[in-house]
Formats: sequence, C-alpha cells, structure tokens
Amino acid sequence: MPIKAIIVDDERLARNELKKLLQEHSDIEIIDEASNVDEGIEKIETQNPDLIFLDIQMPGKTGFDLLAELEKAPRVVFTTAYDEYALKAFEVNALDYLLKPVEPKRLADAIHKVQFEISKEEEDSNFVNRGPLTDTDQVFVKDGERCWFVKLNEIRLFESVGNYAKVFFGTNKPLILKSLNALEERLDDRIFFRANRKHIINLRWIEKIEPYFNGGLLLELKGGEKIEVSRRQTVKFKEMMSL
Repeated sequence: MPIKAIIVDDERLARNELKKLLQEHSDIEIIDEASNVDEGIEKIETQNPDLIFLDIQMPGKTGFDLLAELEKAPRVVFTTAYDEYALKAFEVNALDYLLKPVEPKRLADAIHKVQFEISKEEEDSNFVNRGPLTDTDQVFVKDGERCWFVKLNEIRLFESVGNYAKVFFGTNKPLILKSLNALEERLDDRIFFRANRKHIINLRWIEKIEPYFNGGLLLELKGGEKIEVSRRQTVKFKEMMSL
C-alpha cells in the first residue's frame, strides 16, 4: 500500500520541486496539495492522508497553526527555508525537518523514518487487538537493564516522547516503545484521559484543577506534574466529570 501524502506550501515552485523529488520514491503517493493553512486543513480532514509535507512560514497562518487546528494530526515532515524552528518542530512530534532546497539524500532519510513509524504503528495495532486493560492489570515495563511490573492504577501519567512513551509511576519515568495512540486504545477511558496530544493522565491522580488560558484547564497531579488540557479536550473532560 502506498503512503498517501499531501503537500502544504504557499510556493508553487517548492511544491513542484518536492513532487519531482518524490517521483523517485514509488511508495509515496501525492494525493493532493494546498497553498495555505485553511485549504490544507480542509484537504487533510476530507482525505485523511498518512503523511503531510508541511511548510512553516505561510501567509496568514503557520504550519504550527495548522497542526493546532487539526482534530487528529497525520505524520508530519516539515519543509522550510528556516532552521530556527527545528526544536519546536520536534516538540510537536514531527518525524523530520527538511531545509529548502530539499536534498534527495535527506528526503530519503525522512521517508525511511516515515516507513519505520508506519511499521511500528502496525505492531501497535496488533498490541491493541489484545483487548482493553483494567486499572488492576499489571503491565511489564522495561527500560534498558531495568524492569518493572506495575499496576495500571499506580501509573499517573503517560507522556509522548517521539516514538516512545514515558511512564510516570512512583519516582520512575521509564520509556517504552509504544505510541500514545496505541496506549489510548488499550486503556480504560473511564480512568485514563487524553489531556492533549502529548499526555494521557490517570484521573484518579488529579489533585487540583485550575482554569487555563484559551478556555483550557491546568491539572496538577499528586506526583506534582502540571498538565494542560487542550480546549477541545476540556469540553470532553467537563462532560465526564459532571453528574
């Protein structure tokens, strides 16, 4: 199955150049393109691509604005003429960051990362098919040489770190090779709540709830972590918490 991609870039020449380079990669199928953020959002939400090649600086709204407005973001490879956004790009879990003019070797590296991510998610979906976990289930967590058997009710937080998830229990924060989406599929949604794109929290570990800017919430967990609930998830959170 080819990887379906959409290019979002306000420069027609840059879109054409990227399409030309991608002809060398038969497993990538460009299904559409967009010249601004609003058009990009509309096409991504209607066509549900596997991947977007996304420019950052565009008139009106940036590539980061586009990701913030999407209900569910596909995999992202940024393409930009500016290198100062690299850190922020990886904070939003971009798979790669290509500087224009895009070099064929760097593009090939980025596509390998995309292929790895997709194969890992297929493994995750096999993991998901094993059925839901309850809060009394124990899970095996291995990080390097250290191993734990942890009851889910002792885990207060999962945090996305690239291809991994950081698991918070006691004073430990090991990394596991699982995506947050795969974990969310298996966790009991009455207890574990997706607060934002990067965090799943255990509702039983909430100590304090405060209003936050943009209509969101700020939750403080008993472990001391402060987690922002996105505006969209705040609506869901309030519905869950009301009688």
